[in-house]
This record gives sequence, C-alpha cells and structure tokens, in this order.
Amino acid sequence: MWDKIKVDIMTKYRTILVLIFICIVASQLSPVFLTMSNFTNVIRQTSITAILAAGMTFVILTGGIDLSVGSVLAVSGAIGAGVTAGTSSILLAVLSILLIGSIFGLFNGVLITRFDMPPFIASLAVMVIARGVTLVYTNGYPIAIRSKEFRFFGRGEMFGIYVPILILIITYLIGIYILKNTKFGRYVFSTGGNEEATVLSGINVKKVKIIVYMISGFLAGVAALILTARLSSAQPTAGEGMELDAIAAVILGGTSLNGGLGTISGTLVGALILGVLNNILNLVNVNPFYQYIVKGLVIIIAVITDSKFKSMSFKITNKERRIKQNSH
Repeated sequence: MWDKIKVDIMTKYRTILVLIFICIVASQLSPVFLTMSNFTNVIRQTSITAILAAGMTFVILTGGIDLSVGSVLAVSGAIGAGVTAGTSSILLAVLSILLIGSIFGLFNGVLITRFDMPPFIASLAVMVIARGVTLVYTNGYPIAIRSKEFRFFGRGEMFGIYVPILILIITYLIGIYILKNTKFGRYVFSTGGNEEATVLSGINVKKVKIIVYMISGFLAGVAALILTARLSSAQPTAGEGMELDAIAAVILGGTSLNGGLGTISGTLVGALILGVLNNILNLVNVNPFYQYIVKGLVIIIAVITDSKFKSMSFKITNKERRIKQNSH
C-alpha cells in the first residue's frame, strides 16, 4: 500500500519536484537566481515557449505532433510587422498575426485529416513552407517596428504585471478549463487514448484534429505577437528550434507522446524547468553550445523516469488485482 502511495505521489508531482530540485541547485550556484527581478525575467523569457507548448499539448494529446510552430511564429510575426509598417493599424496587425497562425494550423489539420498524411510529415512540410514564405516576404531582412503601441504586447505592463506574463496566465487558464470542463476536452483525450473507439462512439475525430492544429497555430501567432513586440522587429530566423523546446516542455510535463494522457498544467511546469535551466546556465556563464547537451540530457532523464514510474505503478496495480482475486 505504501509503495503505491509513493509511486502515485512521484507520478503526479514528479515534474514539480524536479522544478523545485533544480531551483534549489540553481540558488546554490548563483545568489542572483533568488531575486524577484530574475524570477520575473525567467517567466517573461519562458512565456513564448510556454505558449507554444500549450498548443502543442492539445496536438500531442490527440496522438499528433506539430513541427511547424517555430516557422509559423516567424511568418505570422513577419506579416504582422509588414501590416504595422504599411497601415499603422495595431488592431489590423494583431488580427493578421493571429489569423495567419490559425490558417497554417488549419493547413496542417487538413493535410492530416483529409489527405491522411502522418502528422510528422505534414507538419514538417508546413514548417518548410512557412519558413520559405517568411524568407520570401522579408527578403531575408528584419522588418523594424516603430510603433510604441505595438511594443506594449512584449514590454508593457498591466496591473503591475508584464503583458507577456498576463497573456501566459490567460492562455493556461483557458487551456485548463477547456481540457477539464468541456466536451471538446474529453474528445481530445478520447481521440489520443483510442481513436478507433472514439470514431465508433460517433465523435467526429477529423474535426477534433483540425481544431487542435488550429489552436496550435493560433497560439504560435500569440507567441509571435509577444516576440515581435519585444524585439521591435520581425526576424526571418525567428522561432528556429522553438518547436523542439515546445515538444520538450510537453514531454517534461508528463504528457504521453502516444496521446490520451497528460495535463496542460504539467506542460507549464515543464516549460518553467527549461526556462530555469537556461537561466542558471547563463548566470554561471556556461558555453551556449553545452546548454543544448544539458537540456537534451534532462529530457532523456525525464522520459526514462516517467517510464520507470509508470511501469512500477502498473506492476503494483496488477499485484493488488491478484491479491483481491486470491482473497475471493
């Protein structure tokens, strides 16, 4: 009984315990780490990856993958910057960024559901297309943003809180509500858990998949808005490699790559783990090239640990079943 309790605690709270452990180690490595300004900086820096990871969670819960989010971020930001420069309309620029992101998400969903393309291949193709569109649109040069109002989304404050952090909080509150309290949320889990059974139960799985990829694209647009506003420019290379960070955050958060199992709150903790790792490695002046190795090792350890605890939980559950059967 005690073994099962320990395994359940470690399975449910493993990610949080890892985050706490890393924070304790980080506080010993650098006295700057525990300052409020540094904490705020970590969350601001993490907000972009975390928002991308929120959309990625929806996709992975259905058993899919979206490799295009980094490139979609780039093309959304570039077009938004172009609209800002051409029209001086902040509203039109924001709407164009979110619309472009959603359209590319829809494109992913259609390729996967209507043409039966594997999610990996479809999103890889869209990743290349989106990056190509970005380079063509920008001609390989950054597009500067001179509007102070637009910069508000990346640098501004409301109620004493930085806008990127507010957007992050709102994104996750909505995501948690959708997955926990709506029919669509249940359909997402059901699709990833057993797609065939979900289809037989009358649920339109293709529609569910299209919507989750649109959510992923839309949130890539939200991330583009924050990044572009923070940099005051749209960079043609923006978002490169961010899809891998988003996927890593989802995995660290305990969501199964096979779909059907995971939480969006866990993804937020996973993104914070990556953010804290980046922060402390920078504070102690670790060579950026070595940082990739460290993050890769952390992901490997997280996946192995997750697999180990799931295996232990399965064995304990089977043992309890045998005991009950023998007692009867």
